[in-house]
Order: sequence, then structure tokens, then C-alpha cells
Amino acid sequence: MTSEYLDIESLDLEARGVARRDGKVVFVEGALPGERVLARINRRKPSFDTATTEQVVRPSSQRVVPACPSFGVCGGCAMQHLDAAAQVAIKQRVLEDALDHIGKVEPARILPPLHGPTWGYRYRARLSVRVVRKKGGVLVGFREKRGSYVVDMTECRVLPRHVSDLLVPLRQLVGQLSCPERIPQIEVAVGDTVTALLLRHMEALTDNDIAQLRQFARIHNVSWWLQPKGPDTVHLLDHADDGRLGYFLPEFGVRMPYKPTDFTQVNHAINRSLISRALSLLNVQPGDRVADLFCGLGNFTLPLATQAAHVTGIEGSALLTQRALEGARLNGLAERTVFSTLNLFEVDVQWLRDLGYFDRMLIDPPRDGAEAVCRALVQLLPHERPLRMVYVSCNPATLARDAGILVHEGGYVLESAGAINMFPHTSHVESIAVFASQPA
Repeated sequence: MTSEYLDIESLDLEARGVARRDGKVVFVEGALPGERVLARINRRKPSFDTATTEQVVRPSSQRVVPACPSFGVCGGCAMQHLDAAAQVAIKQRVLEDALDHIGKVEPARILPPLHGPTWGYRYRARLSVRVVRKKGGVLVGFREKRGSYVVDMTECRVLPRHVSDLLVPLRQLVGQLSCPERIPQIEVAVGDTVTALLLRHMEALTDNDIAQLRQFARIHNVSWWLQPKGPDTVHLLDHADDGRLGYFLPEFGVRMPYKPTDFTQVNHAINRSLISRALSLLNVQPGDRVADLFCGLGNFTLPLATQAAHVTGIEGSALLTQRALEGARLNGLAERTVFSTLNLFEVDVQWLRDLGYFDRMLIDPPRDGAEAVCRALVQLLPHERPLRMVYVSCNPATLARDAGILVHEGGYVLESAGAINMFPHTSHVESIAVFASQPA
């Protein structure tokens, strides 16, 4: 393929530079807005080309030296070459553009972006394991960009330091086990008092393997979980560790216990700030009935229950619903909460009416968004609608789509919206939006 000089106009959702040549878009990996680069064209398609930066001819003032030696090879990060503050500004722009172009809506107010630590923030990770004899044995780390190979990494700057320091010892440990070729991954879940490691093993472990895992746990202060088959086979190696994994929400006096396979937010610092902001924007009053849809293990539900009269949490996963029930009991909030399991992608307005009136509603869906919920909401009569709704999103495109439904079909007001930098150095955009019901 040929190389060409290109002027970069913007970044796309994968943190690639966007250039135009003769009216055709070129996505350039490793390039930043405002730069002129020499790029090698990798693929040509009818509507766009892709390219890789070979030389930065005119660098951006926001370009920085990546801190991680694996950057550019590892698929975990895409934006380490961009100043951290500029990353946040770009994510805010991505959100605003999505609301404008997809939803045809504009928030009355732009919220200040939420951001926190840019390194050592990733408290959850799935590390791939691969035996590669020509590289000295076992590799433990993230996969390469757009590939199945495991990066030969000895550190990771986005993992907490103590987890990064485990990468080499984990290599050595797996290499000493009886079936290293049958161990595809190790999941990491960092709690406030313990770090859990979940070992996926496709052959039975020997007594010697178990002894080595226990010795590793003592030396490195970790808790081992094992998964011999499907997700339902996950169990603790030592039952003395039962209940240790969890995170605290000190502002609300709540502790959230969980298991390493449960969905929890990757960034604990931002999660605490996000909960605080969401509840503040929701403006919950002591007598309110509140609905928390896609509630998971109760990350928002339990803090809401410390402020409202009653909270209904609804979740699609029966396992997470059970975890939420357990969390409510442990925190003394069982009488102020109720949880149920339901597929929220298939609900309708009659289901919503049958739940009864809610003064406030929080919606925190997965990447597919909450289209069915929003279409049900717009069919409610004005006096049946929640006064305020906070929508937490991990996909600006589906948030924008759902905002368009609420505003254009239901007459809701988009009061405010803002970006949340849950995943620094990645192109992932988390966001929050506030909707108010028009008065009857």
C-alpha cells in the first residue's frame, strides 16, 4: 500500500484521526486533530480508507509521550498519546455531537465532565493467558489490537500498581501448574479490602496446583476463585474468603458485596462520583417512590434507598437481582427496597402503569440503551410520569436515540447532559443526562 500526507480534522469513536482526501474519509490510527502526518494506507473501501501513522510531520500541541511501553500494540488503550484533559474534552464533544446528529436534541445545560485518576484506575480486568514457548513460556496480559495474540507485557499503567506487579509472578505461577495450555484467562476484581483472581481452567487442578495457588495467595494477599466450566461453576478456593470482596460507598454508608463475575464499574473513584452526581441531579425527596431500571446489583438502588421512601430495582439478570437483595439485607435497607427480574428490552406501557406511580426514575442500561422503556414512558399520561429522570449511558449513540424519543415523542425536557471519563486513555464514552416531565 502507498503512503500519503494527510491533515487530520477530528477523532472518531475509536480514537482514530479523521482526514479527507478528495472528499473521501480516511481513518488514521495514531493521529490527532490538527496534525499533518505521513500515513500508510492499509485498506481501501468504496466509502472510506484506513491508514496508520508513519510519521508526525506537524504534531498537535496536545500530543504527549505515552506512559506505557506497550501502547500501540496493546488493545487496552487507544488515547495515551493525547493529553488527559484533551481526552475528556473530545469525549464531551462526542456526546454533544451524538445528541445533535442522532437525537436532534440539545441539552439546556452542559454538565462539567466527571473525571478522576488517569492511571491505576482499572479495578476490573480480564487477562488473557497464552503459552508461547519462543517468548520464554507463559504470557499474561491484554490482547493485541485487532488480534488474538497476547501482548508480551510486564506492566500495565491503567491497572492498580499492585495488580500490575502481579503480571510477572502470574506468568511464573501458570508455568508451574500442571495444565498451563488449558488456562485461557485470569479475571481480576479489586475490592476495597481484597483483590480477587478468577482462574479459568479447562482441566482439573491437581493437589500440587491447589497448594501453589494457596501459596501465591498468601504471598500476594489475593483471593482465588476457580471456574472449571461455565459461569455457574465459579467458586471460591477457600471459603474463609467468603464475603471479603466488595466496595464501600462512604457518602451513603453502604457496602456493596459482589462476586468477581458480577458486573461492577471498572473505575471505583468515578463510580462514587457518578452516584453522588446522579442522586443530586435526581433531587430525591424523603417521601419519594423511585424506580431504578437496569439496577444490576443495586449500585444506585441502595444509595437511593438511604434518601427515598421506597425504591424498586428491576434487572434482567436473576443472579444480579439476587445479589441486590442480599446487599439490601446486609445494609439494613430491605424494607425500603424491592427487586425483580425482567427483560427490560420487551416492556410496554401497561407494564409501566402496573408498577404504579414513581416520583423519580433512574435508568442505567447496557450499550443497547433503553428504547422499549422510553417508548413506554412517552405513552404515559402527563400525570403518570416521573417528575425527573436520570439516564446513565455507556453508549452516546443509544442515549441520543432514546433522548430523541423522550423529547420529540413525549415532550420531555432534556435539562442537562455531560460526559464521564470512566475509562481514561480509551475511546469509551460514559455519560449522564437529566430529563424532566412537562407540567400537565
